Amino acid sequence: MIIAETNRLILSKITVDDAPMILELMNSPDWLKYIGDRNIKTVEDAANYIQNNQLKCYELYDYGYYKIQVKSENLKAIGTTGLLKREQLEHVDIGFSILPDYHGKGYGYEAASEIIKLAKTTFNIKTLCAITLPINKPSINLLEKLGLSYQKRVKPFEEDEELLLFAKDL
Repeated sequence: MIIAETNRLILSKITVDDAPMILELMNSPDWLKYIGDRNIKTVEDAANYIQNNQLKCYELYDYGYYKIQVKSENLKAIGTTGLLKREQLEHVDIGFSILPDYHGKGYGYEAASEIIKLAKTTFNIKTLCAITLPINKPSINLLEKLGLSYQKRVKPFEEDEELLLFAKDL
């Protein structure tokens, strides 16, 4: 189901059929470095992950993560962006991840900008936040370009290291 469209991209709900792309994305070098190994090693693991995470978010909140598809490449799925309500954070969290071959082409900014519009107009979200590792310079740069500003250092997950928290009022 398409939720947004830009000049170059279509954003649509993730389905179990997207498991091969999710497997590739979650095992890409940047995902492993900046987000961490989620032990998704097979297409079946990825399908289970989608079922237990993305699809549940849609049910609970009416929003979640969406696949990013490139119009000029026969709607090839190149990553995800979306909204997540984490119990550890006060506000809804925006996130994004793009396959390595598509870095540096503006797709992350284009897709996340649409998500911010949807957060405000469709989902009536008043404040967005984002968390990232201090070493994740590409993510920090994109968050700032999207208008989020650094708030403070946080440690929302017991097992993880300290993260940077960014936020933006919509």
